[in-house]
Amino acid sequence: MDWAGLQHDISAITANSALSREDKLYAICQLLQDKVAYYDWVGFYFKNGNKHELKLGPYVGEPTDHTIIPFGKGICGQVAESNENFVVPDVQAQDNYIACSITVKAEIVVPLFINGENIGQIDIDSNTPDPFTEADERFLEFVCAEVAKFVDWNPEQGLVL
Repeated sequence: MDWAGLQHDISAITANSALSREDKLYAICQLLQDKVAYYDWVGFYFKNGNKHELKLGPYVGEPTDHTIIPFGKGICGQVAESNENFVVPDVQAQDNYIACSITVKAEIVVPLFINGENIGQIDIDSNTPDPFTEADERFLEFVCAEVAKFVDWNPEQGLVL
């Protein structure tokens, strides 16, 4: 995998002033799904204002019913509370997993911070068993840091697109 090339592509998207914030997020999701063979569903969840829940933002992949996720529920909800990356090599082995599709085998969730506050996350599902490595984690941390540069976060309203 050419992680450096993907970093360059992510930076080009985030620097593109012709794109809205929402379009940038969607373009990042699309790029990741297109370029990383085992990234089958790619999306962003953001803290829903001052509520203790996550709200689905732009994503690519199969539609999901999980547009709102309470903190603590599922992998995404756990990351909202732990503020740490969560790599799940086998979703069947997780007690607190929210099944999105029977084809999903693994998941990785990396939190997104603005001014030290966890305001959201990137969530990736894979139909490939145990595909994620430390390189995926470092790359997705980079993606979140790039996204933090252009999103407009208001603690009362949440994400302003």
